[in-house]
Amino acid sequence: MAEQFRNADGRVIVERLIELIHENRAYLSEIDGKIGDGDHGINMDKGFQLTKERLEEGMGMSDALKTLGRTLLLEIGGSMGPLYGQFYKAMAKASKDAEEVTATTFADMLEAAYEAIRALGEAKPGDKTLVDTLDPATDALRQAVTMGRSFSEALDDMVAAAEKGWKSTEDMVAQIGRSSRLGERSRGVLDAGATSCYFMLKSMADTAKELAGGASAEVDA
Repeated sequence: MAEQFRNADGRVIVERLIELIHENRAYLSEIDGKIGDGDHGINMDKGFQLTKERLEEGMGMSDALKTLGRTLLLEIGGSMGPLYGQFYKAMAKASKDAEEVTATTFADMLEAAYEAIRALGEAKPGDKTLVDTLDPATDALRQAVTMGRSFSEALDDMVAAAEKGWKSTEDMVAQIGRSSRLGERSRGVLDAGATSCYFMLKSMADTAKELAGGASAEVDA
């Protein structure tokens, strides 16, 4: 398997994310409705569908991520629009000068995205937010790169850590946001943001592995 893919070929990463959110919009809103506003999936899908209309021919991965980030930031309400908007804008900025996307590039992108999230809020691991998915995923990916693991192995490590972090939110008591008012009643439910974060990291990893492996990663029109 190759250890990189061309940034110019990576727009499909965003196209797959658009499909993913659309397919899971009801599930994400259902989870959110148990301890939150119940609109997470609906709002996310709105932003991703708007992005679909704005992707242009010739866009590579970084330009597509920038378009996604700007759309979520400017046109989606609630807390998640700004968070994921800055998340994807940071990913775009961290990769814009990379003609080839490697495991190191991907780790830089994820660290930049995490830093953007931390700059916007005070959430920390254990607060029952998307940080519980993102923090271990970022750490695992950087550790894998430092150890010299292959691109595919590094992405697998990232996804495994993200999944463990996501699932851990089910037994947490929310500390931030509307759900924090529920206290102990917020325990026993997965956090919607942690869920969408895991889904998206896994989707990006799967598509990146396809691209680096030389397989076709096209999506249906």
